[in-house]
Amino acid sequence: MTDFDDLLHRNLLGVFNERDESRRLPLLAELYAPDARFADHDGVAIGPEAINEKIRELHARTPGFEFVPGASHDVQDLATLEWSYGPAGADPVVNGTDVMIVRDGRIAALYVYLR
Repeated sequence: MTDFDDLLHRNLLGVFNERDESRRLPLLAELYAPDARFADHDGVAIGPEAINEKIRELHARTPGFEFVPGASHDVQDLATLEWSYGPAGADPVVNGTDVMIVRDGRIAALYVYLR
């Protein structure tokens, strides 16, 4: 049985919040299926390497920003996590929701809604 809360938080804080690739890449490979799909308003990335590139681009555009998790929910193979993102210690610049589809305990798809 998948611990969705753990998976959601490890993904947000250990993958997307992590700026050190030597720490991010092993967790990205562990949490994501090899053919995982990541989709946001900027487009789609398939597979951990392409997802890592999207994270690298995000960090380059937003130095000093960090994610802060909010409420999470899950049912069957679907989970959601609300979050905020902005400069450390300041009001968030953006809020969003991750919608995750899990297959065999790993992230098969992650869709990001901005609000």
